[in-house]
Amino acid sequence: MMTKEQDITYQDLQKFNQDYEQTPASASLGRAVQENGVIAASRNYAAKRGLNRVFSIEVETGAVTAQKKSGRCWLFATLNTMRHEFEKKYNVKDFQFSQNYNSFFDRLEKANHYLEEVIRLADRPSDDRELLDVLNWNDNDGGQWANAAALIDKYGVVPQSVMPETFASDQTSDLNSSLNLKLSKDAMHLREMKAAGKSDEELRAYKKEALSDIYRMLVYAFGQPPVKFDFEYRDQDKDYHIDRDLTPKSFFEKYCKRNFDDYVCLLDAPDHEMDQKYGLPSQDYIYNGKHIEFLNVGTQELKDAVIASLKNGETVWFGCDVLQDLDRQKGYLSSEFFKQGELFNVDLELSKKDRLMSRNGEVSHAMTFTGVDIVDSKPTKWKVENSWGSKIGDQGYFVMSDEWFDKYVYEVIINQKYISERAKQINHQAKIDLPAWDSLR
Repeated sequence: MMTKEQDITYQDLQKFNQDYEQTPASASLGRAVQENGVIAASRNYAAKRGLNRVFSIEVETGAVTAQKKSGRCWLFATLNTMRHEFEKKYNVKDFQFSQNYNSFFDRLEKANHYLEEVIRLADRPSDDRELLDVLNWNDNDGGQWANAAALIDKYGVVPQSVMPETFASDQTSDLNSSLNLKLSKDAMHLREMKAAGKSDEELRAYKKEALSDIYRMLVYAFGQPPVKFDFEYRDQDKDYHIDRDLTPKSFFEKYCKRNFDDYVCLLDAPDHEMDQKYGLPSQDYIYNGKHIEFLNVGTQELKDAVIASLKNGETVWFGCDVLQDLDRQKGYLSSEFFKQGELFNVDLELSKKDRLMSRNGEVSHAMTFTGVDIVDSKPTKWKVENSWGSKIGDQGYFVMSDEWFDKYVYEVIINQKYISERAKQINHQAKIDLPAWDSLR
């Protein structure tokens, strides 16, 4: 039974209202928020003086990509780092790999993993935590850098002209709904088969039938993946090139081969023990592919490695919590630019550790570092290539304050030649596997 101490009383409401009325400028602040919204009313335009778009170190890049209404940022950012190298090597401008091609196989691999997990857990009770996590995860279009690396290693890549975007690949919500209805039905049928005493071989035979249906759904939505194609282009010197009868794998091997094992994910997750190597097997959905591994080394190591990469002309994939302190239209990522705590006269500061532990913070988006401004040997702001199209920010490029990096950047993908000896030693450790419900999910 609820006690008086647990309930909100009328006396409490009177006290709350008195506190509101005694807070300086409450009425005018209320009018500002009610008319303009929280974000607009909290903007601190004085902070713009530190957010000019001049960078002392900058990698030359071209037009940005657009993931539109899809959750494929992790794949776009991976292919963006590859296309910058491709453009420089082959003297072409604004080249793009087909994100749609890799997305097709990403969704097929996720469906396979989902059904395999359902088979593995088929005799668990319906309220089992691990089973519920699998059922809730379903088949969405989010992912991690290691997933992109595994996809590219297995299926190769193709130019965007060979498998362009479709309405369904640009706007994935309808397909997500259809796929997940199909997978949920298949999951329930697999559990019924297990309860009826069917063998794992029989369950997997049914899985293959289900995957054939899902393949057909993906062809309808994304188009049929190419088996062979001709690569035809004209470089910036107007010279014409054509290469015939390529496969996606041979194109990757010949034109843009990358050894993903040369790269590591440096992590800043203070809610986890530092100097440890972690894995996330629940999201390793491509069997025998590159697995997710994090080296938890802290903020400064991330910055040092990114700067070393940029100095050598290499852009850097990173994972962050993009919706925090974001001005999407103007392209600002800056906690100094937004003063929501001052606006409400409350303390809204959480440490990075507490944000992760409370699940207020998460790795919600992946982008690409293309520049940094260093003053007196310290970074002050960062140039960011987003994948939200060219109509926002500066032609699609954002500027990030260094304080925002401290608060909201969690992962960077770095060639091992740029990491410290300490990070290399951590990389040689056995990894600690994290549960599916970990804060780094």
